[in-house]
Amino acid sequence: MSAKIVKEQVVSSALQLLDRLGMEGLTMRKVADALNVQVPSLYWHFANKDALFEAVADTLLEQVATTTVAGETWQDMFFRISCEVRQALLAHRDGARFLARTYPLSDNVARISSQMISSLKDVGADDRTAAWGTFSTLYFVIGFTIEEQAFAEKRPDHNQDPDIKSLLLRYPVAAQAWQQILESDTDEGFHFGLNMSLQGLVHHLYTPEK
Repeated sequence: MSAKIVKEQVVSSALQLLDRLGMEGLTMRKVADALNVQVPSLYWHFANKDALFEAVADTLLEQVATTTVAGETWQDMFFRISCEVRQALLAHRDGARFLARTYPLSDNVARISSQMISSLKDVGADDRTAAWGTFSTLYFVIGFTIEEQAFAEKRPDHNQDPDIKSLLLRYPVAAQAWQQILESDTDEGFHFGLNMSLQGLVHHLYTPEK
């Protein structure tokens, strides 16, 4: 069996364990046990746990931004890729939190961000705007999805938790906002925040400096 195939099996096994056990349950020992090998065997392919986790995180994004759309504006590209990143992370337990833990400058991260950065440069953005415009958008996507997955795992109930109920009674404005968020569709909330981010970037790009 080739080294490449074995390495891919290690990543695949780690990803399956992430889905089953969550981020805290993923360890080198459990990956080795799942593959029926000793832990030192994993170090032939990955220098340490962080290296393995970075490879798994990169794999989460392998199906993102794999196609191009002719005539697509940079705004439409940012929206499409952002939605694809979110769906890729939602497809795996703790996916967003796992990516945020590692967030490597790896093949897929570089490939995706290069497309986004290039689209901004094509419309005249300088290096700073293109870089921060891209990664600020991706940071929003990751952060939103972390919260989305956390809510799916454990949704707070102010009717059952007296501490939360007391807190919201002291801060009625926050309570109203909390209720609005709880009653909203998560897609609606994501699209709202993403569009706000993109509108800010449009304003920065196309509003002349005074």
